[in-house]
Amino acid sequence: MSTEVKLDVGTLTVSASPHIRCDESISKIMWAVNLALAPAAIFSIYRFGLPAFSTMAICIIVAMATEYAVQKWQNKPIAVKDGSAFLTGLLLAMNIPATLPWYMPVFGTVIAIAVAKHTMGGLGFNIFNPALVGRAVLLASWPVAMTTWPQMASKIDGMTAATPLGILKLQGYEKLVQIFGDQATMYQSLFIGNRSGSMGETSALLLILGGIFLIYRGYINWQIPVFMIGTVGVLTAAFGHDPIMHMMSGGLILGAFYMATDMVTIPITLKGQIIFAVGAGALTVLIRLLGGYPEGVCYAILLMNCVTPLIDLWIKPAKFGARR
Repeated sequence: MSTEVKLDVGTLTVSASPHIRCDESISKIMWAVNLALAPAAIFSIYRFGLPAFSTMAICIIVAMATEYAVQKWQNKPIAVKDGSAFLTGLLLAMNIPATLPWYMPVFGTVIAIAVAKHTMGGLGFNIFNPALVGRAVLLASWPVAMTTWPQMASKIDGMTAATPLGILKLQGYEKLVQIFGDQATMYQSLFIGNRSGSMGETSALLLILGGIFLIYRGYINWQIPVFMIGTVGVLTAAFGHDPIMHMMSGGLILGAFYMATDMVTIPITLKGQIIFAVGAGALTVLIRLLGGYPEGVCYAILLMNCVTPLIDLWIKPAKFGARR
């Protein structure tokens, strides 16, 4: 309820916050992110064929159906049209192999929506990125299927189904360069999307262009992807690895632009977000270089989601007139 106060300068309205309003909405933001991801998603369908389209469609349809069912069961307003469930399904599809059996994407999507999102209270209350939780559960449940990738062309041994990071982990950097032919061709393939991996490990170019669109619209801060990707580059170079290859490989660009920027699961202050991004980048390098998995973006972001409340506590601005 608002109270009008009559003054000589006119009429003032005293009301609860927020006091600054705009025409943005959750639905508008979510569909903008879906639009930003669309070129890379379409390219992944072109790259991996019908299995990619089927897996993507399964994840999106199941995500929206699960959202509807949970909200109906909880007697909450149905918000399927706001684009958030669609985005979760699309992001999960981009984080898994195109060739998974149909029941695995179904299981992972139900976990992402029903458990990771709605057991926390729904949109705006989840502390972990739902799509990454779905991927982590799938990797723990079916590790072989989740690490069996569609094949890419090889210049020395016909075809290979290993990802660039997997080849690097098991066979070394020189073997990786040989498979692509030379270092320049490797960089070009990683940038354009001619490689094995999940559907989100396709075109770095299209993912970056979508991220720039979101930065231009003001939906994400440029500092998060720049500091996360930059941290990976700096640390891998410091440990004698190829920083360009690491920055363009795996799900780093997808994670940095589209999941580490999730406004619900990251710190509220810009300084806190930079700490989050640097921590996610450092954990990615730690897992890639010393861990058992060749990729570490998923677990790096989830681990930093865990410490987001602590970062907010440390970086919380001091009250006006009070000391920190």
